[in-house]
Amino acid sequence: MFVGRVVGSAVSTVKDERLVGWKLLVVQPLELLVSQIDPDREASRVVLRDAENPVIAIDSVGAGVGELVLVSTGSSARASTMPVRSPVDASIVGIIDAIDVPGAIGVSRVSSRQSGETRSGSQ
Repeated sequence: MFVGRVVGSAVSTVKDERLVGWKLLVVQPLELLVSQIDPDREASRVVLRDAENPVIAIDSVGAGVGELVLVSTGSSARASTMPVRSPVDASIVGIIDAIDVPGAIGVSRVSSRQSGETRSGSQ
């Protein structure tokens, strides 16, 4: 599983019949980093940073653009489409309300552009 942010949607009018009725969303995987900001107080901050290329995932929970989601991959993703095992590799299985790390004072999101990183294909 991984944490991601829904950044868009995909439409496919021609697809495997087992995918009919599923909403397809574009999800940007995020890397969770815990950085210590005050060693004396043992305070830290959770940072969410773009991790890799976006993926297309079926939505089994009603997520929307901008939401932080939990994504299952592989055979576990296919299990979320039961009773019919659809040909999927990623499935949104939860909407994240909060991330709590003991000692952390907040969560911030850093995009790859904000952190100074460059990725091939970025504009």
